[in-house]
Amino acid sequence: MTSTALVARMGDQALAGPLGSLDAYLERVSRIPVLSREEERALAERFRAQGDLTAARQLVLSHLRFVVHIARGYSGYGLPVGDLIQEGNVGLMKAVKRFDPTLNVRLVSFAVHWIRAEIHEYVLRNWRLVKIATTKAQRKLFFNLRRLKKNLTWLSAEETAAVARDLGVTISEVTEMEKRLAARDLSFDPAPEADDEESYSPAAYLPAPDADPAVSVEDAESADDSATRLKSALARLDARSRDIVEQRWMSDDSKATLHELAEKYGVSAERIRQIESSALGKLRGLMAA
Repeated sequence: MTSTALVARMGDQALAGPLGSLDAYLERVSRIPVLSREEERALAERFRAQGDLTAARQLVLSHLRFVVHIARGYSGYGLPVGDLIQEGNVGLMKAVKRFDPTLNVRLVSFAVHWIRAEIHEYVLRNWRLVKIATTKAQRKLFFNLRRLKKNLTWLSAEETAAVARDLGVTISEVTEMEKRLAARDLSFDPAPEADDEESYSPAAYLPAPDADPAVSVEDAESADDSATRLKSALARLDARSRDIVEQRWMSDDSKATLHELAEKYGVSAERIRQIESSALGKLRGLMAA
C-alpha cells in the first residue's frame, strides 16, 4: 500500500497536514499523547504482522509533533510552514510503513531520515522557479552551504576548499552552488516598468522565428561594402566639402550648424548649405557608380 493510500484509509486531517488554521493544528497535535517504547513496539508489530491501519494511524498521530519540530527548522527558506509540515507528514507515513520493530530502535530515530527527505524534496522543487539542485552533491551543498552562508559573504579560496573537503565534493561544485544561491529568478518576459527605456528580459535576446543566417551575413557584408564605398567617395571630395559633410552628418559630437561652418570658412550660411548640397549629390553619384 502506498503512503497516499495509507492517508486515505486513515481518514484524519491531522495526518495530511494543517489545511486550515496552523495554530489550531499545532494545538491539536500537542494534545496527542506520546507513546512509550512498549506501546510503540506493540502497535508497530500489529501493523507489520496484521496490516492493522488503526495501529499505523496511532503511530503516525503520536509523532506529528516531531514533524512540526523538524519542519520549523526549514522556515528560513520562505516556504509556508504548513506545507513543510504536510510534506514531513508524508515522510513520517513512509517511515511507519517501513519500520521494523525487531531492530529495537525507536520510530522517531528511524523516521527522521524519511521526514527530512520529503521536506528536502519539497524545498528543492519550490525554492526557485528552476530546480537549483539535481545531483546528490548539489543537494548536499544546497542545504549545508546555505546554512554556512548565513554568517559569511563570498567564500574565500581557503573556505571553499574547506567546505569541499568537509562535504566530500569538488571545489568547482562548491563554487557553482555558491553562484546558484546568489542568483535570483528572472521573469522570461516581464511587463516593462513605466520609466524603463530598455527591456533586459531573456525574451528580448531571442532570435526572431523567421531569422535567416544567410540574410544576416548578407546584411553585414552590405553594411561593410557601404562603409567602404562611403570612405572612398569622401576621399574624392575637396577638403572643404569633405569637412562640411563630416561636421554636418558624421560627427560623434553635436552636429555643426551652418552658421558655425560659415564663420569657420568666412562665407555665408547659404553658401555652406549650397556646398553641403553639392557634396551630398556627388557622394550619392560616386557610391552608385
